[in-house]
Amino acid sequence: MKKRVFSMILAVTLLAASLSACSSASDGAKDGQAEGGQAKNEQEEKAKTDEGKDKATKEEKEPVKIVLNEVAHSIFYAPMYVAIEEGYFAEEGLDVELVTGFGADKTMTAVLSGEADIGFMGAEASIYTYNEGANDYVVNFAQLTQRAGNFLVAREEMPDFTWDDLRGKTVLGGRKGGMPEMVFEYILKQQGIDPQTDVNINQSIDFGSTAAAFAEQGAEADFTVEFEPGATTLEEEGKGYVVASLGEDSGYVPYTSFSAKKSYIADHPEEIQKFVNALQKGMDFVQGHTPEEIAAVIAPQFPETKDSTLTTIVTRYYEQDTWKEDLVFEKESFELLQDILESAQELEKRADYADLVTTEFAEAAK
Repeated sequence: MKKRVFSMILAVTLLAASLSACSSASDGAKDGQAEGGQAKNEQEEKAKTDEGKDKATKEEKEPVKIVLNEVAHSIFYAPMYVAIEEGYFAEEGLDVELVTGFGADKTMTAVLSGEADIGFMGAEASIYTYNEGANDYVVNFAQLTQRAGNFLVAREEMPDFTWDDLRGKTVLGGRKGGMPEMVFEYILKQQGIDPQTDVNINQSIDFGSTAAAFAEQGAEADFTVEFEPGATTLEEEGKGYVVASLGEDSGYVPYTSFSAKKSYIADHPEEIQKFVNALQKGMDFVQGHTPEEIAAVIAPQFPETKDSTLTTIVTRYYEQDTWKEDLVFEKESFELLQDILESAQELEKRADYADLVTTEFAEAAK
């Protein structure tokens, strides 16, 4: 009897143990499935997070496109081309598309219409549009050159040239209201010469064609006012000789500056600051390197110009202190510019410096 009871107890115990084992195995499988599912979810979440980080990093590294419209493509603007060729804009995360406007009026139109983000031209253009009543007018935020970039070229060598030699002579000048012509007339007046009566200034020839016109045999002009490479080219061809630098004789003049619509500056302050930072690096480069080194860097911008000619031109600009050490457009310079405009009878009303110039970005870059 006891043996039968013991056997029954043993059978029940074995059955319970078997059922417990099955239950444990089942629970373990369920737990394993839950843990596996959780791990899978965690992996998916991590993948999504990593993908988001990669996307954000890619977006951060994507350069910001800026369209820059320059009034002309000239060696006169060497620091800007240094910034391009040395990769300073790229270092700041900017992709600058350079477009040549071929005239301040065209460059200004491109900026006002939104075709260009930033304009590079004479600051007088910003004064004209401001006085015409533009609501979203253009503001200057960086000054590049501090002297005029043109030269007086004569048909013969004149080592003892004085401005009085222009009396009664014919000169191929620039467009009325443009900086080259206004600075030329400003110098004449400073020398006691009346541009209207003492000199015959021919303004009928297009800006880019004066050197060719002067070089023609029998051209009816004794002198011509030329930017580079026109002046040096005439000398190399033996058809003209540089006798005076308008940049030296006019003194420090805010000849060219960078500007943008005030709405663009307000909406894109970071981009403007990065742009100015890159320009300042270009300014630092020209201050710390020789004309030969500067010419070598900007050579890709002027593939049609011989290395020797390029070096000669850079040296001319270098020696007359063309480029500022910083990009700050000072009030004194702005007022001098308006003095020149008034002298040329091109200014009806003086503009307020505080409205048309901001030094915030240039000061920060400096």
